[in-house]
Amino acid sequence: MKSLLSLLLLCTLATAGRSAADAAPVYELRVYYTHPGKMPDLLTRFREHTCTLFERHGMTNVGYWLPVEEKDQDKLYYVLRHASRDAAKASWKAFGADPEWQAVAKASEANGKIVRKVDSTFLEATDYTPASIPALTGGHVFELRTYTCNEGKLDALDARFRDHTVALFAKHGMTNVLYTHPTDADKGAGQALVYLLAHASVEAAKKSFDAFRADPDWVKARDASEASGKLLAKSPDSVFLTPTDFSALK
Repeated sequence: MKSLLSLLLLCTLATAGRSAADAAPVYELRVYYTHPGKMPDLLTRFREHTCTLFERHGMTNVGYWLPVEEKDQDKLYYVLRHASRDAAKASWKAFGADPEWQAVAKASEANGKIVRKVDSTFLEATDYTPASIPALTGGHVFELRTYTCNEGKLDALDARFRDHTVALFAKHGMTNVLYTHPTDADKGAGQALVYLLAHASVEAAKKSFDAFRADPDWVKARDASEASGKLLAKSPDSVFLTPTDFSALK
């Protein structure tokens, strides 16, 4: 009887844990790749229609950006916040079925398709991400960074960021915006850290990172965290981004 009760208790706790995870707020990083010459059409559609329709269907617009480098001007990056993964699914379904969106999409593509590919990555905030996204209203360049860990090293990387890196970034003039982990295996769950910083400019970012890397406190923290092996499987990926005119973060 005790064994049965213990089993039932474990099942109940597991179910509750899954329910809590399903209900946790999630972020969605989306990258749109446009057909040649279609970026102005895409930006107009977001500015005049899409952002408002997202909010109507329960999605929060966090930020919209274009890459700083000219060679990447066929990409629009943006981040949405959803109440949960299930809420995201419901919101996208309602958005797609909205007659206003259908009319807007049809009208905007009268001269040809705008988007050729969409990448979507669902993300959950780490426990050391800022309690709220900073209200940045102008004059910033953003940096999207992705760290891919060696097997079993994500916890150590999180500890290093939690205990040292985040504070050191701020010390050297960088604004911590958002720290996340992908939630799906094919997007790096359990292996990747995806985060967003804000800088005064690209030049300021480079100076900040030079100062950060030379900081004795960082060198000490890095060496201690890697005493049993390197944390990262490869060099970090970094993309500098400039906000669109309709982005909430600027």
